[in-house]
Amino acid sequence: MRGLQGRIAAPIPGACPLWGGGTGGMILARKSFFDQESIMAFAFHGRAINKIGVIGSGQIGPDIALYFSKVFSRQGVKIVVVDISEEALAKGKAKLHKKIDKGRETGAFSEDWAAAMKEAVTFASDYDLVNDADFIVEAATEDKELKGRIFADLEGRCGPETIFASNSSHLEPERIFEGISKKDRCLVIHYFFPAERNPLVEIVPARETSTEITSWLMDLYESIGKVPIQVGSRYGYAIDPVFEGVFLAAALLAQEGVADTKEIDAVATKALGLTVGPFTAMNLTGGNPITNVGLDHYTSRINAWYHSPEILKKAVAEGRKWEVPGRGEKVEVDPAKATRITEALQGAFFGICSEIVEAGISSVDDMNMAVELGLDMRAPFGFMNKLGTAEALRLVEAYHAKYPDFPVPQLLKDKGASNEPFVIRSIMRTDREGVAVLKIRRPKVLNALNQEVFDEIRETFDALNEDPSIEAVVLTGFGVKAFVSGADVKFLAKIETPEQAEATSLDSQDAINRVEACKKPVVCAYNGLAFGGGNELAMGCHFRIARSDLKVLAAQPEPNLGIIPGAGGTQRLPRLIGIDQAQELLRTGRPVSATTAKELGLVQELVDGDLVALRERAVELAKALAAGTMKAHKTPQEPMTEVPESLPELDLGHLSKAVDRILCETILEGARLTLAEGLKLEAKAFGEVCKLKDFRIGVENFLTNGPRSRADFVHA
Repeated sequence: MRGLQGRIAAPIPGACPLWGGGTGGMILARKSFFDQESIMAFAFHGRAINKIGVIGSGQIGPDIALYFSKVFSRQGVKIVVVDISEEALAKGKAKLHKKIDKGRETGAFSEDWAAAMKEAVTFASDYDLVNDADFIVEAATEDKELKGRIFADLEGRCGPETIFASNSSHLEPERIFEGISKKDRCLVIHYFFPAERNPLVEIVPARETSTEITSWLMDLYESIGKVPIQVGSRYGYAIDPVFEGVFLAAALLAQEGVADTKEIDAVATKALGLTVGPFTAMNLTGGNPITNVGLDHYTSRINAWYHSPEILKKAVAEGRKWEVPGRGEKVEVDPAKATRITEALQGAFFGICSEIVEAGISSVDDMNMAVELGLDMRAPFGFMNKLGTAEALRLVEAYHAKYPDFPVPQLLKDKGASNEPFVIRSIMRTDREGVAVLKIRRPKVLNALNQEVFDEIRETFDALNEDPSIEAVVLTGFGVKAFVSGADVKFLAKIETPEQAEATSLDSQDAINRVEACKKPVVCAYNGLAFGGGNELAMGCHFRIARSDLKVLAAQPEPNLGIIPGAGGTQRLPRLIGIDQAQELLRTGRPVSATTAKELGLVQELVDGDLVALRERAVELAKALAAGTMKAHKTPQEPMTEVPESLPELDLGHLSKAVDRILCETILEGARLTLAEGLKLEAKAFGEVCKLKDFRIGVENFLTNGPRSRADFVHA
């Protein structure tokens, strides 16, 4: 299961030393492997990483090393995996090399990249090789005393700026690091299985952990492609109690004879949106032993419902795997039995997630995203909203009636009493010196826009207009891949009539118009690609900057789907970069790089460096715009001059000529109108396009075959 953390690492008795402190964008000189003066460094906001130590070559240590090699190897950073067991080292190295080879064979890694990744990682039993590491992640067995000995040894050998991180799955950082004198650089960084692919990480600071180091790590992990969430310190943190609690609920059903494990697994996949059921997940990850221990510890540290059931204790004692459905096997379950299983699992799931938020360990926003992303389960609070919080409360109360030690969280009682939905935010706001920094965070879909996000944009900008503490706004996206990848195509697939299409277009335009009409300057910071509605949102901002290294920055790929832009693209892009340049991009869907976007005039400034550098520069520019020391680059509102009678013929390849005809008319006619009138025209044209056969062909092809597949348009 992609969501379960790698649970059992080989025992590591001892020591591992590091020195340093850092990470990020600046490159230093390079010679040979262990000559410290020669190694390149990855510099990231005040810290430089030359070498990373991973302690433990068991189940998850090599996967953590693999991810580090993927993101750091081409910058000369060395990764050393240390274990006292030569057998564990050999297995770990073979596992890492096998995964790299597979990536090379599938085209994920080039030959040179794969070679660099292998060269970057050393497996060794000599702990002296990590004496000069800048950052260490311990991935040893889940044993407090062992982890304590490891970090006590590290503190004796390492410099005071070294960051010590434990990949513990349960233990509170205060307990792991209680023997360390300099606790401000110590915390838990909890990876999830498989660590090289699962994007989620929990960042768990202790009470003494420096807020600067915690923030630095949150930024670092986002910058290297992970999805970090900051979590409160409690045994199990935020996510494992969900996984293990759902397993407990399933195990109790089996123990009580409600159904067998195969039946429960089959129903659980549908009830909770799982890829595999809880018993299959335990088999895949070898998680029985650590879950057996964890559940018993939860009894005193969370609540008395948590405990290791007899059925699990027996399985651990016998070293036995669970009986689960085979690959592709269809398990028939009596409908009444399936309903009973479903209601029990959902009641437990909703109650567990609500308790974690109520306890202050995580937030509704983070839990909703992280459970879906890390555990491959349905997003819990969105799921409760869809069912109705009154129904969710009923399920939890029914579960409580069966198991009185299972609590009914007050926050769910409050929502369920009036069937009020949970507020789930996809736009994260951080205020900095009078500038509201807004980050669109939907990593599973590359920050794609749906109705909820459009509504949130409206709500957010209405509030910012009235907030006297805010003088300017920065709008950006989460992560390094996308600012906003476009509108969710499933959102478009629901359109059935031209009238509905026009209304959809007007609604999305309205959200972007709120951005454009904001009384305070709005700077768009392109952190990654912006396609379709994402680029249309960016064009609604007052100033645009981008990471200079983006080879693919912006595109209006709507013709590939058999549609035209409907959130303002046909009107704003020509006004910003000119009709000649805009029409070719709009009609072909051709993407442009950051450099080309700057040359065209879509982007006003390119920023060298990482996400943090981009956002810092965006804040500076936003303040300058607010102070009047810089000029905004808003979309002109008036009709354009020198509008041609027609647009040139283009080689459209497979693209729909019927769609292109409507698109050309919309560009030209809209250019002769004010922006407001042009947007209304675009919405009507969007409705006209949705009458075409090519609209259905394009959208269905995308949903069935993916974005790389060419639709067979019929030009009608």
